[in-house]
Amino acid sequence: MKRITAIVRPEKLEALKEALFEQGIKGMTVSQVNGCGNQHGWKEYFRGTEVLLNMVPKVKFEIVAEDEEAEGIVCAIQGAARTGEVGDGKIFISPIDEAIRIRTGERGSEAL
Repeated sequence: MKRITAIVRPEKLEALKEALFEQGIKGMTVSQVNGCGNQHGWKEYFRGTEVLLNMVPKVKFEIVAEDEEAEGIVCAIQGAARTGEVGDGKIFISPIDEAIRIRTGERGSEAL
């Protein structure tokens, strides 16, 4: 199993949810987050003083899927989230050793 974590622009939330459901994912966790990458935020002026706003609002998607489904999910995320501009986000893929459904005690693929 793989955990796919995608951090994307907030305006891509609905398009990305739709693309993931079309991919047939069984579930996901979505969080509103703040952070910075290469762009390091932006400058604004408040009462004549320059202020660096270095925390940019983003949306974080977390999905756990079977190994063979991971590449299709990654492609769907890239297709739905890409604008071609700085700040499109990142995708991280990591292994998952075990999944357990608390309600039934199911383990592994059955727990997804």
